[in-house]
Amino acid sequence: MSHFDWLSELLAQMQDDHILVRRGSASALAPAHLLELDPEDWGRAARIAAGYGCRWAGMWAEERPEQESLVIHACLEWGGDHLVLRTAISPATPVLPSHTPWFPNADRLERHAQDMVGLAFTDHPDPRRWTRHAAWSDLFPLRHDFPLAGAGEGPTQGDRDYPFIQAQGAGVYEIPVGPVHAGIIEPGHFRFQAVGEEVLNLEERLGYVHKGIEKLAVGREPETLARLAARVSGDSCVSHAWAACMAMERAARVWVPPRALALRGLMAERERVANHLGDIGAICNDVGFSFAFYQFARLRELWTRDSGHFFGHRLMMDRVVPGGVAVELDNDAVGELRQSLNRLRQALAELLPVVDDHPSVEDRFIGTGVLPRETAQRLGCLGYLARASGIDADLRRDNPYAPYNRLQLRVPVFEAGDVAARVRVRAEELLASLDLIEQLLTDLPGGELRAEWPTLQGAAEGFGIVEGWRGEILSYVRFDGQGRVARFFPRDPSWFSWPALERLIDGNIVPDFPVCNKSVNGSYSGHDL
Repeated sequence: MSHFDWLSELLAQMQDDHILVRRGSASALAPAHLLELDPEDWGRAARIAAGYGCRWAGMWAEERPEQESLVIHACLEWGGDHLVLRTAISPATPVLPSHTPWFPNADRLERHAQDMVGLAFTDHPDPRRWTRHAAWSDLFPLRHDFPLAGAGEGPTQGDRDYPFIQAQGAGVYEIPVGPVHAGIIEPGHFRFQAVGEEVLNLEERLGYVHKGIEKLAVGREPETLARLAARVSGDSCVSHAWAACMAMERAARVWVPPRALALRGLMAERERVANHLGDIGAICNDVGFSFAFYQFARLRELWTRDSGHFFGHRLMMDRVVPGGVAVELDNDAVGELRQSLNRLRQALAELLPVVDDHPSVEDRFIGTGVLPRETAQRLGCLGYLARASGIDADLRRDNPYAPYNRLQLRVPVFEAGDVAARVRVRAEELLASLDLIEQLLTDLPGGELRAEWPTLQGAAEGFGIVEGWRGEILSYVRFDGQGRVARFFPRDPSWFSWPALERLIDGNIVPDFPVCNKSVNGSYSGHDL
């Protein structure tokens, strides 16, 4: 079914339910479609979209004082194509129907909007705060009159009174873990209920590394917004910066040169390779297979050193800029990168079979942390997490953007949904990325590295969608009349992978939590905007 056909069918179902739909400007959020709804139709539209089989992909809200309104957006996806729903309500009565009854993965983002903007959802199943911990004031940080520096004074209040779900019964006990951990990782709190070693329930508390990204973005120039986006999640510098720049470029009607797009793709695939190398080794380390940990860590270090040498930064931070890229590769660099690629292929040809055939590793991986396909779909899982559970989706193939629209892409999909499947997907994606890098190096276009940035005339908005290494990244940017950022919202895939961890650990033993957690590897920072 074509993109137009699915949208036409969905619109017809909405109109049959007497939902008044107004089509937005064709170019406003292209390539996403835009539908404007009355507030009272917000919940019914979600019910119809869920029945149609759409995936709920994110939501964001903003106050627009000049219009005396709160504007709310929700993004839906079907077959790689995206539809943005928009409505507006009065800040004096900020109440909307919830999407969570129809899309469980809307839970935390709706609670985030509740905390940051002051929205209230009439039928949301969980009224607890999410982003705003107890130390925060009762003001809403994304309202226009909230100061960037915050409003709190005096000692910070601890978040010890968060009402975690309680489990009752003979032999049930509770294990609190974090937010400070024994390793060098970001903070997150995990509350287990268990009987013996079996996990009955896991509940997470995140938000400890909230950075104020959305507030910090307001008033920025395009260049500095790209720098901010690169710091949403340190392991996804290229992907988040690319999504933000894509949104800004679409808002400003800027056409990025082909060479710059190819170099963006090259850096994004190098980012994917580096992270999969690190994750495979770390997952092996969590079951005591230190040999693989050291070998994959060695390969990742060599790979990131090459990125630092050829692209000016180990994580390629600030290499993606509005209108193009800030780095060039000469012919000698292309040849050396190809040699580095071949060395990694040879090393993986020896190392991956060792991991795949090691009996003690198989014993810990196979059947551990199973995420069924139905659960993954219900939670809106993305990237390797979804593909390990049988969901065949990849934006680079399903709705390709340059340079992927001219490349041959292989998307590995497995059905088991366990730790073993998540490791296999990473390994196959790693090899597929090496093939993409080879294609890009072989056919690297000539030309300019960056398009000239125009002076924006009036307000404009844009939407960026990039397949990062964890999965689909969404980015929304709105400019004010002076060409400065009025609203920026980045949606990392981790918003949907963290809830999946809570589900897949049920019935497993407590000692298997580290390997289950690492096999998912959600980003704390990408979630804690």
